[in-house]
Amino acid sequence: MSKKKPLKKYVSSKNKKKNLFIYWMSPSFVMVSLFTICLIFFSAIALLGSKSLNESSDSSSNINNASQEQFISQTAEYAKQIKEKYGILPSISIAQAILESDWGRSELSVKYNNFYGIKGSNPDQTTVMNTKEFVNGEWIEIKAPFKVYDSWQESMDEHARLLVFGTTWNTNQYATVLAATNYKDAAVALQNSGYATDPDYSVKLMDLIEQYNLNQYD
Repeated sequence: MSKKKPLKKYVSSKNKKKNLFIYWMSPSFVMVSLFTICLIFFSAIALLGSKSLNESSDSSSNINNASQEQFISQTAEYAKQIKEKYGILPSISIAQAILESDWGRSELSVKYNNFYGIKGSNPDQTTVMNTKEFVNGEWIEIKAPFKVYDSWQESMDEHARLLVFGTTWNTNQYATVLAATNYKDAAVALQNSGYATDPDYSVKLMDLIEQYNLNQYD
């Protein structure tokens, strides 16, 4: 006798839909679905936020670079005129202006056109502001009278005259700066002549000159 084949069990389409509905409505499926949706949502938010942040950062960087290029361009042209008149290397004039005025953004340079932090004694031509000095191996904050200028060009002129004619107590104070034929010797000479109290002053000047290729104007 031949064996009877087992009867196949058939599920109606109606029952299939019913089973699927029951599965979809089960707590485990609902939880997994919600988790997946939340994961996709927050991933999208994070991606958009990252893109926006990068675009903002790039935009900020471009603005800063444009501002720096503009500052170099405007001071370089005048620094070359100063070289013809006083013999001071333009790279030194520009680098000092960048360092002392924070690219022309310091309050002293914005409000009073003083690019070099030059001090004065006449109350009618000065403004008292806070400044940092390196004294006895540490930085301290003091108040000092700084000169006020009608234009930044006037500030660059006086800076040049200071290097050429020296101080009231030593007219030859910056003679070695004027004698220097390259920016490295000039930067070191400024440090040794006591132009600034910052022990890293000459290094900072050389770094700026090399980073922005300022010696091309020499």
